[in-house]
Amino acid sequence: MITMLWLNHSSMSGFTLIGFSTFPQKVLPAFFLLFLLMYLFTLLGNLLIMATVWSERVLHTPMYLFLCTLSISEILYTMAIIPRMLADLLSTQRSITLLACASQMFSSFTFGFTHSFLLTVMGYDRYVAICHPLRYNVLMSPQGCACLVGWSWAGGLVMGMVVTMAIFQLTFCGLNEIHHFFCHVPPLLKLACGDDVPVVSLGVGLVCIMALLGCCLLILLSYAFILVAILKMPSAEGRHKAFSTCASHLSVVVVHYGFASVIYLKPKGPQSLQGDTLMATTYTVLTPFLSPIIFSLRNKDLKSAMKKTFSKLFPQNS
Repeated sequence: MITMLWLNHSSMSGFTLIGFSTFPQKVLPAFFLLFLLMYLFTLLGNLLIMATVWSERVLHTPMYLFLCTLSISEILYTMAIIPRMLADLLSTQRSITLLACASQMFSSFTFGFTHSFLLTVMGYDRYVAICHPLRYNVLMSPQGCACLVGWSWAGGLVMGMVVTMAIFQLTFCGLNEIHHFFCHVPPLLKLACGDDVPVVSLGVGLVCIMALLGCCLLILLSYAFILVAILKMPSAEGRHKAFSTCASHLSVVVVHYGFASVIYLKPKGPQSLQGDTLMATTYTVLTPFLSPIIFSLRNKDLKSAMKKTFSKLFPQNS
């Protein structure tokens, strides 16, 4: 359907991704090796988290179910962007077909927003656990958790479809060079022409900002109630224990929205393509790389269980 809409509005056969083409050729292999290692670590880290949650019955709780689902969305998000980016780093032909471009945009927005929705759900889970511990088993029942996960994925799917359909119903004219290393909305809007471009640009921007700000505000609201509840606890040990259950999630939220704000809320003005490209890698490569590290290091139960799982997968010969 996306392809048919595009064929009806544009005569272009595809685009060229020029995100890394402005860098000196000699630094591209170094970028390739660095990003490849980070990508492999991201995959292995998230797969290890999933294997640990699956194999350790003590981790069969809503918090770790959400974490496992978060790892799945992160793997799929990075798979939508990084393999293509790695191939283009070593290639002189950086062309991409319309269908591949639309699929990449759809996948990146679907899994990216699913990730944000799941982080919001995890914040709600921590709110219920700390502020309403006696009702936790009722509010976070298996059916309730499944609904929250399902709605997160459905929300991401809707966002991916809305954004992709809105962009690819536009008419593209002039140069077909995308000033980015993947099919992202702002550089594609610069290639579009027609009276409806400002309307689509404003509509897509408002939808994305409202969704992300909504998630961020809900997380902040959850932690505001959590903070009040923690401060009311009589013992320092209880306060420390309660806060430690939130530390990893809060750290990932700060990294996730911190890098996103740097990219999407930066002041408009003359920017170099190289600077924009490197800045975009912080969100597409560095953030997914840091996420499994934060969860594994800041969560004692998960860290202990991961050591057991790792020893089972890779037993040492005595």
